[in-house]
Amino acid sequence: MYSDTDLERAVAAGAISPEAAGALRRFMAEQSPTPIVDEEQFRLLTGFNDIFVAIASVLLLVALAWIGDSVGPKLGNGGPSLSSGLFVAVAAWGLAEFFTLKRRMALPSILLLLAFTGGVFATAFCALASIVGDSAFQGHDERIAALVIAASAAIAAGATWAHWRRFRVPITIAAGAATAAGMVIGLIAFAVGDSAITRDVLLAATFALGIAVFLFAMWWDASDRERTTRRADVAFWLHLLAAPMIVHPVFQMLGVFDGRVSMGSAVIVVLLYVLLAVVALVIDRRALMVSSLAYVLFALSELFRALGAVGLNVALTALVIGSALLLLSAFWHSARALIVERLPYKLAMKVPPAHEIETVKVQTA
Repeated sequence: MYSDTDLERAVAAGAISPEAAGALRRFMAEQSPTPIVDEEQFRLLTGFNDIFVAIASVLLLVALAWIGDSVGPKLGNGGPSLSSGLFVAVAAWGLAEFFTLKRRMALPSILLLLAFTGGVFATAFCALASIVGDSAFQGHDERIAALVIAASAAIAAGATWAHWRRFRVPITIAAGAATAAGMVIGLIAFAVGDSAITRDVLLAATFALGIAVFLFAMWWDASDRERTTRRADVAFWLHLLAAPMIVHPVFQMLGVFDGRVSMGSAVIVVLLYVLLAVVALVIDRRALMVSSLAYVLFALSELFRALGAVGLNVALTALVIGSALLLLSAFWHSARALIVERLPYKLAMKVPPAHEIETVKVQTA
């Protein structure tokens, strides 16, 4: 199997002409029972070797983190070690030079990027925390702790950008967006301080940042409406990040995670998920629904528990949500066509085309 990324690289290397690559894409699209744009493809595995290399990489990185934690200086009394994150970050970048840059392996590239970003964040955190002292992390000065977290996230965001410039792994942009969001939240926590409104302010900030990430994902999506390039993969991971950032603050404010699920809050939860489903249909991104699915499952499970179905609450939740999702999946294209054809023209030109509509128009003509 050859991915669109492989075709792009072949065109860039001169092995195949852009016209031939376009003809191959059109041929493959005609052979598919559904248009490529509607399949929401993203590259995760190129073969079992991806899994093999991923397992080996995880074992190596865990071993390096363990060794670094044993030999390096620790933060405070029994805290994390600076060497642990540094070893992981350096090893992840080095492994990416071969498995990402040369072998173009999907799953190992994703794991190595996440390990690199996490390693850089951990290294920066330990280094900055050792400078400000342990008191900030023992409840004495939460504002300084928030500032250290923000600075560490900023350093991790910069390192993630460098990783993107070098390796161009699609998930990198989402990882960078997550670290940038962490930086902003840390700065807000530093500015607000330890007050009664801190929790609500941070939840509101997370919600706003989730909307910003969603709009950023839509910018990537709008630049590739047919989803034939790497830009569509970048948008996929951004949507996967945006959904929990939007949903979690709302559910937290409704008291879902505090065991205070009432009939009213459960209705709001369901309506919110229905709204997400409509948005997912419009932009043709199932990832938006999957990313927030765990929250809805938890909310409905708690509701069934409150109604007395303690033994069957999980089963009833899975039955309701599973049936609804399968029904939506079966009629996804026709439902999307009904919605997209009613959108304003300018908005419709920003989302993937609804091929059901186009087919009807061609047959009518």
